[in-house]
Amino acid sequence: MSNNKRPQRSHGSIHSARRPDSRRDHKDTKPQRPSEELWIYGHHAVAAVLSNPQRKIMRLIATPDAAAKLNKDKLVQRQMLAHMKNAERAEIDTIVGAEKVHQGIAILTRPIKYELSEIITKASINPEACVIALDQITDPHNIGAVLRSAATFRCCAVIAPNRHAPDETGAMAKAASGALDKVPYVKAVNLVRALKELKEAGFWVVGLSLGEPKQLSDIRLRGRIVLVLGAEGKGLRRLVSENCDYVASLPISSDMESLNVSNAAAIAMYEKARQSPET
Repeated sequence: MSNNKRPQRSHGSIHSARRPDSRRDHKDTKPQRPSEELWIYGHHAVAAVLSNPQRKIMRLIATPDAAAKLNKDKLVQRQMLAHMKNAERAEIDTIVGAEKVHQGIAILTRPIKYELSEIITKASINPEACVIALDQITDPHNIGAVLRSAATFRCCAVIAPNRHAPDETGAMAKAASGALDKVPYVKAVNLVRALKELKEAGFWVVGLSLGEPKQLSDIRLRGRIVLVLGAEGKGLRRLVSENCDYVASLPISSDMESLNVSNAAAIAMYEKARQSPET
């Protein structure tokens, strides 16, 4: 692990490790209105919804086999199953889509709106808190996979911009395999501003980008860290990159142009966990 010094901070502010930019951040855009309701499907995703007291449940339908499996799940409280209705697989196909792997179970719920201030407050008691920031990742399956890794490595939250990133979806919840109800998924009006707020709260911001001479393992990842990842091909946007304290790369073979963002995120989270003291 490298003992490199971090960039100096003065007067309570955080200076970018890259060239400062005198231009203003992009103007805030009107937030996308989240869906009022969504269907979440698949055993692990539904069980996680039923175990989350923040969820509002409208309907729960399952085939007899799926219902029996849910009744055996020790994470689900029995009273949450009182209103479960039997359904044929064809009915669930009609609701969520025949191409979806719903495992004979689906639940109608409402998205959860998290505020960045909530995450900062919770992180204040964790000296090794880790937050994942995604810059314009549009595939809900990728975000779901990132959430699953974030839950595995005990990250505080996954943050994405309101625009160019999906709200909660059934596909995201299925890919997350229950992690959508274990790790807050925060939609920020302005990602650059969110990074600045996290810096002011004591986080160091580390971006991942192809071609950077410094590798992630060379960065000291002790303390509160934000790991920032961009879309494949486009990478981090300029203002996002310039608001990182460090920008580093992962050592990948020259035979491949890039690494899937969810895989890159998992590697970055592992490196953060590897450097953090055991708690």
